[in-house]
Amino acid sequence: MVEQTARIDKDKTLKTVSDLWDSWYMAGLMDFIRIPNLTPLVDAEYKTNGLLEKAIDLVDDYVNKLEIKGISREIFKIPAAKEGDLPSNPLIVYVIEPTEGQERNIMLYGHLDKQPYEEPWDEGLSPTDPVIKDGRLYGRGGSDDGYAVFSCMLAVKAAQEQGVPMPRVVMVLETEEESGSDDLIALLKAAEPLIQEPDCCFCMDSGCLDYKQLWVTSSLRGCAMVDV
Repeated sequence: MVEQTARIDKDKTLKTVSDLWDSWYMAGLMDFIRIPNLTPLVDAEYKTNGLLEKAIDLVDDYVNKLEIKGISREIFKIPAAKEGDLPSNPLIVYVIEPTEGQERNIMLYGHLDKQPYEEPWDEGLSPTDPVIKDGRLYGRGGSDDGYAVFSCMLAVKAAQEQGVPMPRVVMVLETEEESGSDDLIALLKAAEPLIQEPDCCFCMDSGCLDYKQLWVTSSLRGCAMVDV
């Protein structure tokens, strides 16, 4: 079967993003920053204090506000190895069904746990009280990695509004990346029937060297950076 192709209109895309930027995108990121759902490496009560579940529910509430067509969500956990232990941290998988005739399967990755922080931050700034200063948003988790799901879902919404033929999109969100992703492989295997075989994967979790252009990292793990 030959897949349809179409160009996305950049002006229409910009309008969609602009219309939702303050009321949805920035509002969602700021609400996400307010939740101190730190990684399990530094939070002994990560599985029991309810902060992770609060972050998951908040993200889902904002995703649902977009009214994306053909979207569903499933949460995966690995059962505890022995009685009395807690199950693994969850893996959240969103699936957006493809346009008829589209056969490609695109996987997108992000995570919802946050790096630890120490206080005080700079004057007037807090890790859990989002502040926009000189056009930039400050707060723990906004860039690493709360933006992932918000950016990806907004992109899908913009494409759907223009009627662009879309592949199957799978948004995978893990919850222990900052602690080494101990359960990720087992969780991906459990979710494999839903994720299926990706044609490509975009990891929405890297860095940039300036704010003037879009940065894409083609290889990250295994690199060594050394000051001599």
